[in-house]
Amino acid sequence: MKKATRALISLTDKSGIEDFAKALTGLGIELLSTGGTAKKLRDSGIPVKDVSEFTGFPEMLDGRVKTLHPLVHGGILNQRENNEHQRQCAAHGIKPIDLVAVNLYAFEKTVADPNCPLDEAIENIDIGGPTLLRASAKNFHDVTVIVDPADYAIVLAEIKETGNTTLKTRFRLAVKVFQLTSAYDTAIANWLTKVSVDSNPYFEGR
Repeated sequence: MKKATRALISLTDKSGIEDFAKALTGLGIELLSTGGTAKKLRDSGIPVKDVSEFTGFPEMLDGRVKTLHPLVHGGILNQRENNEHQRQCAAHGIKPIDLVAVNLYAFEKTVADPNCPLDEAIENIDIGGPTLLRASAKNFHDVTVIVDPADYAIVLAEIKETGNTTLKTRFRLAVKVFQLTSAYDTAIANWLTKVSVDSNPYFEGR
């Protein structure tokens, strides 16, 4: 397994991120980030590159489109031992993203308010986050994915020892991703199922 060289960090729950990110940079890992996470890292004196700078494409549509880009997902999904994947990456300037730390918009917290309007709930349905997580988990053979700050310590310990995480750890972390995204989608579906299209103001006059 090659040494980890680049990490993408985009978090709603930012607990412990300063120490984790500082340790990653100390290990020579470049950090990519977005929005509030990038600001928090910079405010802590941690060098970070905006994903928009990495892709050459700005965040847009009120933040709905930030990480949905081939340079991001190609960087995550390419198989490092697949010569054809590597040829295509070289041809299109795709650089590897070896570690992804992401957690999701707090949909359940938002809709816990019984007066939460439908349009607000919709804006708290995360798109880029689950996409990053699923891509990273699918390619666990090559990519470390973290959804829980409690896993920062084991990831750092393994990278310090060998330059990367072990395959067994990456698999366990990938399983946690699919558990999370499954529960997240279930929560969204359950809440939307209770919305009445006949009485909800969102649908009036439409």
